[in-house]
Amino acid sequence: MNMTHYMELLAANQPWNLLLFMAVPVILAETLAITELAVLFGGDTTPRPVRAANRWSGILAGGYFAVVFVTLMLTAAIPLTLGGGWRGPIDVVAVGFYLFGIVPLGGVALLDLGLIGRGRSERQRMKLHVAFVALFLVTAHVAMIAGMLDPTLIGGDAAAAVQDMHGMHGTAQ
Repeated sequence: MNMTHYMELLAANQPWNLLLFMAVPVILAETLAITELAVLFGGDTTPRPVRAANRWSGILAGGYFAVVFVTLMLTAAIPLTLGGGWRGPIDVVAVGFYLFGIVPLGGVALLDLGLIGRGRSERQRMKLHVAFVALFLVTAHVAMIAGMLDPTLIGGDAAAAVQDMHGMHGTAQ
């Protein structure tokens, strides 16, 4: 079976790529999502440690993913684009949606750091925070689902994908 670059990245260099590119961002995002629910439903009665976990998981997730984004843009997305190495539309969707995660996670971090949304009410900032968290969950799941597909299903080149995979041997391309 042919793999998308997204899935190949996670499968290469075990267990490190899986931990760095999937486990850490997902653990931070899930912590953010769970504490977000507690803050929403608890309101002013939400315990301080839960509020702190929400804020810090958002800041850490945004900062961490910014490093992941820059790393993958420089080592994978730009070289693949310039070299014509994409394995088809599914491959582009998987990697593209994964990288798009910087928008909502970066937004959460900037909001939690007080760099955006200053002129908004607490309720408006909370709505924006929830929207960013929801957007990240959607984009991450689209990336995961597309990443698990065979990239040759809609327009990908099977021969190139197989040759590409045999030449990779654990690189993050």
